[in-house]
Amino acid sequence: MGQTARVSAFAWTAAASLAAWLWLLLCQGFFWRTDVRLPQRSSPQEWPSVCVVVPARDEAAVLALSLPSLLAQDYPGRAEIFLIDDGSSDGTGELARELARRHGGLPLTVDSPGEPPAGWTGKLWAVRHGIGLARARDPEYLLLTDADIAHAPDSLRELVSAAGSGGFDVVSQMARLRVESLWERLVVPAFVYFFAQLYPFRRIGRKGSRTAAAAGGCVLLRAETAERARIPDAIRHAVIDDVALARAVKRGGGHIWLGLAEQVDSVRPYPRLRDLWRMVSRSAYAQLRHNPVVLAGTVAGLALVYLVPPVALVTGLAGGDTATAVGGALAWLVMTGTYVPMLRYYRLPLWLAPLLPFTAFLYLLMTVDSAVQHYRGRGAAWKGRTYSRPDALTDEA
Repeated sequence: MGQTARVSAFAWTAAASLAAWLWLLLCQGFFWRTDVRLPQRSSPQEWPSVCVVVPARDEAAVLALSLPSLLAQDYPGRAEIFLIDDGSSDGTGELARELARRHGGLPLTVDSPGEPPAGWTGKLWAVRHGIGLARARDPEYLLLTDADIAHAPDSLRELVSAAGSGGFDVVSQMARLRVESLWERLVVPAFVYFFAQLYPFRRIGRKGSRTAAAAGGCVLLRAETAERARIPDAIRHAVIDDVALARAVKRGGGHIWLGLAEQVDSVRPYPRLRDLWRMVSRSAYAQLRHNPVVLAGTVAGLALVYLVPPVALVTGLAGGDTATAVGGALAWLVMTGTYVPMLRYYRLPLWLAPLLPFTAFLYLLMTVDSAVQHYRGRGAAWKGRTYSRPDALTDEA
């Protein structure tokens, strides 16, 4: 009787996992599809002015791969770059000036905001300083982009065309992240997949939808919208600002679009598991607002959705429990199928798709480790700074 009950419990758990995957497949904004790209657009009769704000802290290692792509933007209107050197110790500001002298292109101003005051994260303090400098030029748009993001020559032109044609207050693209090392191939596409699962891109772009998110590496923002939403002052506590910015814009009635990029790439390397682990765990618990109940629910949810299917399949086959094995196999099959489009987007081999439960387990461990680090007093960290406010938001790779 006990054996029967135990097998029945396994079968019901596998069925619950399968039900969760069927719901995700059909009812979560088709998050698994990767066809949300820049919407239809046409060139404006008169190109609006744009100021590009690049917060940079100790970015000398990647700046030579990214900044020249901004300097070389083929933009018909007036455009200018403001790189804000946020207390770098590696010569980031000097390198930026040298790259501008060497490559020419759009005008570049390099400035430093000084140490952030209490209540501000360093990155957003740098963004605030950059926006303040940009306002003297009275731009119609602000492009907020990170120092590790490389843009195709027509990137700015395409972003502005999309914003004007669609009447968007924010147009943001999720940069294609680097996937060269083995660990990058295992972990990085899953990051984008999980992000889209939490914030389905189709819902973000729908007027009236409460779902709000942006990708901090590439955010085109109307200047008047930024002023109306008090950006970045209204989100000054955010460790990384993309979702916080999008929520502030939507609260003010703004219209947002977010999708996958085709010609916007991150050049930041994460060659070792340790690098990726640090990237996720430094701030994962802050994303859960330092709430142990939310943490427990997240761990349970990850286990049910991602770990139960392979465990149920193996357990069912080993114990002769057909219902458990079939439920686990079907759930794993649906999971694998939803991951295939993301691997195709990253041009990676499809045999990586069945390994998603392993990758999800790594993310589960990273999230728990983030909580452990918090309770040890380390808090969320970014570029040598540590933050511990529970309202910090972190959504960047």
